Amino acid sequence: MELFDVIDSKGNPTGQIVSREKAHAEGIPHRTAHIWIIREKEGRVQILLQKRSQNKDSFPGKFDTSSAGHIQAGDEPLESALRELKEELGISAVPEQLHFAGTFPISFAREFHGKMFRDEEIAFVYIYKESVNTDELVLQTEEVESVQWFDLEEVCEKCEKYRDIFCVPTGGLEVVRKYLDKVKTA
Repeated sequence: MELFDVIDSKGNPTGQIVSREKAHAEGIPHRTAHIWIIREKEGRVQILLQKRSQNKDSFPGKFDTSSAGHIQAGDEPLESALRELKEELGISAVPEQLHFAGTFPISFAREFHGKMFRDEEIAFVYIYKESVNTDELVLQTEEVESVQWFDLEEVCEKCEKYRDIFCVPTGGLEVVRKYLDKVKTA
């Protein structure tokens, strides 16, 4: 059974713990780690998106963040981000390769597979800029059906219009864009 730290409005653990099932049934706030894999190609920024497995409990078969997952009770965001990259994509990253970009809230209630899913979370966003050969990735098939590179700006434009294809959180895209702007001007 997966257990999460219940969090306050700033993403800090309150000392209470909740099961994944209860968190999503009741909309109890918890934390996630989101890793965005980016590269530059022909002068444009591209992001690697994963196509979620058809048996996922939310947004099955839709393109989403490169790698993401819940932060387990007692864990820290960075260690969770490293674990998710390894589990979902087979990437063995080290802490220095993940660049913290910020946080954003996710809040929605929607029915999937005939069951209500209430999500209240703070996502901790990390950027991974190392070279990635998609042919060499080891995908966790229970979670990830496939991966594909997309132009960042095109995803930002299409993400809201094509919710039948994308479930990429727009808050995450904004954090990534702000991070890239900050790095560009530094």
